[in-house]
Amino acid sequence: MTIGDFCVRNVVCVTRDATVHEAAGLMRQHHVGNVLVVDEGPDGRIPVGILTDRDVVIEVVAAGVDARSITVGELTQRPVTTVREDTGYAEAVRLMSANGVRRMPVVDAKGFLVGIIAADDILHQLVAPLVALSDLAVRGRHFEMQTRR
Repeated sequence: MTIGDFCVRNVVCVTRDATVHEAAGLMRQHHVGNVLVVDEGPDGRIPVGILTDRDVVIEVVAAGVDARSITVGELTQRPVTTVREDTGYAEAVRLMSANGVRRMPVVDAKGFLVGIIAADDILHQLVAPLVALSDLAVRGRHFEMQTRR
């Protein structure tokens, strides 16, 4: 299974020149905790950053900065870590850990945005097989009781 199989493809995006106020409004409207910052091109969107609700609180609200006077591009200075859609989840976890990020834009082979993956999405994929494994002993006993009466 690859990241492209279970990433979220409906991504809320803004460009670097959007104000933090506009980005925060989109987060509220779409009930999300982040927006992807993209450069719009003729062939698609290229992710260049992520603005999180935490960034807004720490860098703008707590600092007393007017959210209407600062652009998203001014806050997203850190290079964005992306992951290709054909990457396996183990490699995605390694990338998240190595880069200290909980979310990564998912891109195609040309670097164009196809979705986003978060640590929570990966955990959801890992939990189902673990639950199935944890039920093996119970199912084994049940099977044994049915067949060896």
